[in-house]
Amino acid sequence: MYLEVHPSGAKYWRLKYRWQGREKRLALGVYPKVGLKDARGRRDKAKQSLENGIDPGQARKTLKAARVVESAGTFRAIATEWIARNSQRWVPAHLARLQRRFETDVYPLIGDRPMAGLAATDLLAVGRRIEARGAHDTAHRALRECSQVFRYGVAIGRVDRDPSADLRGALAPVNRTSHFAAITDPRAIGPLLRKLHAYAGSPVVQAALQLAPLVFVRPGELRKAQWSEIDLRGQQWVIPSARMKMRQEHVVPLASQSVDILTRLQALTGEAMYVFPSSGSNERPMSDNTVLLALRRLSIGRDEMSGHGFRAMARTVLDEVLGLRVDIIEHQLAHKVRDPLGRAYNRAQFLEERRAMMQRWADYLDTLRMDKVTHDRPDAESRRTA
Repeated sequence: MYLEVHPSGAKYWRLKYRWQGREKRLALGVYPKVGLKDARGRRDKAKQSLENGIDPGQARKTLKAARVVESAGTFRAIATEWIARNSQRWVPAHLARLQRRFETDVYPLIGDRPMAGLAATDLLAVGRRIEARGAHDTAHRALRECSQVFRYGVAIGRVDRDPSADLRGALAPVNRTSHFAAITDPRAIGPLLRKLHAYAGSPVVQAALQLAPLVFVRPGELRKAQWSEIDLRGQQWVIPSARMKMRQEHVVPLASQSVDILTRLQALTGEAMYVFPSSGSNERPMSDNTVLLALRRLSIGRDEMSGHGFRAMARTVLDEVLGLRVDIIEHQLAHKVRDPLGRAYNRAQFLEERRAMMQRWADYLDTLRMDKVTHDRPDAESRRTA
């Protein structure tokens, strides 16, 4: 054993030994971080390995390689790989929320542990930790995302199964009525629509309020709509993939009522980039609170209706009242819809059926607003033939 001094002044403990007739050297540490006593202890362990017929240098390389493999199999490493493979199809806001959730709630407990050694109880600990601060919806969402990472791990051969499947019912249920409040009873939709049409504030905000139930897109997709995306003559709005949650272009057929609203609005904002520009600048869309504040001004409470609530309204009534096919409704909501083989449908699929559905929906809303409809639900036979 000796101390090797480099021209830079760095000092390294080295052990010179012979293995199978060849002279080899083993690093024992950097002086003064590793003192003489510790260096001698490492030397003695290396000599013991030699006496046992083990090359200490090769043993160290093998251990290092094993640690690299182990670190590559941690939940954090596989989650990072899964996120990288999917990030291009996610909107930046969704990606940022997911990464923040993992860094805050998931990685501190299981991030550096080998995925193959994780059990359902480990994932439950993650969910319970989030539940403890009252974030029940976040707890469920975090476990769903962990499940997606595990399924990716199964696909690439790093783990045998997804243990989250064993946790059904283990977390407290989420009270969905407290999230994205929505009016879904046709008897209450009519009064709501009359309030929206009576809004006496900005005509731009009034147009947004009237259009929201007709197109039932996500609030961010509505307020960031651009005139270049809208074809009034062709009666459709094509939202580019960059603005969609799942990074897929989405076609929104426009009923004649929607075209009328947009035609009137075009006279006011047609020269701007955005259909609903900010009151302070044509270069920015209206803020995400504008529609919510307008609802509150109309005495529509936060526990009664939200911006997202128009989606729940359409989803419920189109299915349960008008009896339309669920897969067509789900396409129009831009939800994941797959065929029996698990393949994602094209976003333009069922476009003609969706055009007819959107016009029927707009006509139905008109009858509710003018209080000219009975509220009986269709019988089973009418639902099957609709």
